[in-house]
Amino acid sequence: MTQHGGGNIPRQGGTERRRSDENMADVPGSDGTAGRRRAVPAAAPKPSSRVRMSAAQRREQLISIARQIFAERGFDATSIEEVASRAKVSKPVVYEHFGGKEGLYAVVVDREVRALLDRITTALTAGHPRELLEQAALALLTYIEEETSGFRVLVRDSPVLSAAGNFSSVMNDVAHQVEHILGAEFKSRGYDPKLAELYSQALVGMVALTGRWWLEVRKPRKETVAAHLVNLAWSGLSHLEAKPGLITVRGR
Repeated sequence: MTQHGGGNIPRQGGTERRRSDENMADVPGSDGTAGRRRAVPAAAPKPSSRVRMSAAQRREQLISIARQIFAERGFDATSIEEVASRAKVSKPVVYEHFGGKEGLYAVVVDREVRALLDRITTALTAGHPRELLEQAALALLTYIEEETSGFRVLVRDSPVLSAAGNFSSVMNDVAHQVEHILGAEFKSRGYDPKLAELYSQALVGMVALTGRWWLEVRKPRKETVAAHLVNLAWSGLSHLEAKPGLITVRGR
């Protein structure tokens, strides 16, 4: 009779069985005792919260975020780190699109300059100087009201210039449009048409500075502010002296 050794015989598949048991759950029997076991589905991986965008969509997102930060903090206090953080991307993504903070700022300012100029230019449809002044004043105040962040970006000082210029360049463009109409008006009244450039700069400058003041106070209503600007400007234009002089220097 052959005698077997008393050594332990290794059990096959023990590890696999234990792993399988981890994904099994007891199913109670009809008498309340543990019955058969069934497989429990593994938890599905959580979807990523990061939204995938095309290059064009990401660029627009970065411009929008940067516009808000530049309006809040100005150029010097804005960092690429904060822009990237709000956009939930890495800094290299921002550099890839704009090259750096200066490039990003230039794009933001360029867009705002064009938007403001287009709005005012579109509004200037009248042929009469008073109506023209009304349209320019109301267009600027409406832009300030509706695009506050954009206007704050424009009026902040910065060492970076965009391709379209800055707020001053926009006002110069508007003044040139007003100048042509004032020139014709001056000629018909017997005033020197060469002075139209001076008066157009004065009128547009008055509206622009008042707009910057109204940006912070927001009262009275924009229509009331525009009406008072026109009243002051037009009352002066209606009573222009052909050869004005300074009272304080007369007789010297």
